[in-house]
Amino acid sequence: MHPSITIERVMELAESEMFGTDNPGLCLSCGEETDGCEPDARNYECPNCGKRRVYGASEVLLMIA
Repeated sequence: MHPSITIERVMELAESEMFGTDNPGLCLSCGEETDGCEPDARNYECPNCGKRRVYGASEVLLMIA
């Protein structure tokens, strides 16, 4: 997991997902945020690095909590 993905960052994204209209995801390889991800997204392609390691914020939260 990319070192920029911290519990604080993931919590903030998950809250914006739950209480707003955002659908953030995170690339576990490069740490890039991506919009338009389902909360339970897994292995979406990253527009930044091209790897299939983008997960929805809620899914990442479950992984690191």
